[in-house]
Amino acid sequence: VAVVPLFSVAWLVLSRGFRALNVDFFTALPSPVGETGGGVANAILGTAYIVGIACAIGVPLGVGAGVFLAEKGNGRLGEAVRFTAEVLSGVPSIVVGIVAYALVVIPMRRFSALAGGVALAVLMVPTLARSTEELVRLVPGSLREASLALGVPWWRTSLRVVLRTALGGIVTAILLAVARAAGETAPLLFTSLNNQYWNFSPDQPTASLTVQIFNYAVSPYSDWHDKAWGAALVLLILVGGLSLSAKVLTRSRFGATR
Repeated sequence: VAVVPLFSVAWLVLSRGFRALNVDFFTALPSPVGETGGGVANAILGTAYIVGIACAIGVPLGVGAGVFLAEKGNGRLGEAVRFTAEVLSGVPSIVVGIVAYALVVIPMRRFSALAGGVALAVLMVPTLARSTEELVRLVPGSLREASLALGVPWWRTSLRVVLRTALGGIVTAILLAVARAAGETAPLLFTSLNNQYWNFSPDQPTASLTVQIFNYAVSPYSDWHDKAWGAALVLLILVGGLSLSAKVLTRSRFGATR
């Protein structure tokens, strides 16, 4: 019973979105208002661009925070970091978007891919920190003790021994965090906004699939409605593929020990 709504949504998106898919959909820019044709190529590229910026910021911070919490997180600083991660994990994404607007967009005086990446990174960090902490705690203590007994500093032990051992699980956590970030709309409405053209500059407004879906869905044009379904299908495949990859990695990593 629980999977019925999931399959219903998937079938609706697949049946209505597949009709909009063609070569132009993946290679062309959006058509002018009121005209048919065009595509969402700039939004696909923009989504990858913004999520890439988010990963460049969020992955080192999230993984680093998780390692710190697992290895040296028993003091006051560790409790503060852990509390911050727990609070951030419960903050609505639209609030993160508003804060990013105030701290990044207003000082820069423009919407930008960088602002969107910062907002998505904030959403990724708590998930990565908590997942990494749990994974690092699963690493046998004998590995740490052997490395430390050889005179290796704890920070190098964490990087070269602990992280390497937990790498498979951390990659899975990163994929899940990326899947969540790729599906966010509200933060990008306040940060990267949208762009009808190609953009390769981090300090300029940038199109994304989620915002493009929103814009097309609220428009009065039937052709844009069809493109919204097509973009939703592309996004569903992207997020579903990342989640499935994470599931496969988890089973291949830990299935043999069950």
